[in-house]
Amino acid sequence: MPEMHFHVRWPDGRREVCYSPSLVVKDFLVPGESYAVDEFVEKTRTALNIASERVREKYGFACSSALDQLARIEAAAKLQPSDGRVTVETFEP
Repeated sequence: MPEMHFHVRWPDGRREVCYSPSLVVKDFLVPGESYAVDEFVEKTRTALNIASERVREKYGFACSSALDQLARIEAAAKLQPSDGRVTVETFEP
């Protein structure tokens, strides 16, 4: 399964490299675009759950790395200003 990393910049200026076990993130996020924090969380939640299910379909178990990444994103989002925007900087194969 092709995995990827996506680099984001949080509203507080912190940068993070996020992991996905699937390229499905490309269907939900666009490099160079910024998203309201809640929208970013929802898009990544959807993408990472789909990615985890793809792993389950192929290997018989969910992807704990995708679910861990989602938990980190959700935790980071709670620390951001409600009117902040998350910028997707790049995708990395």
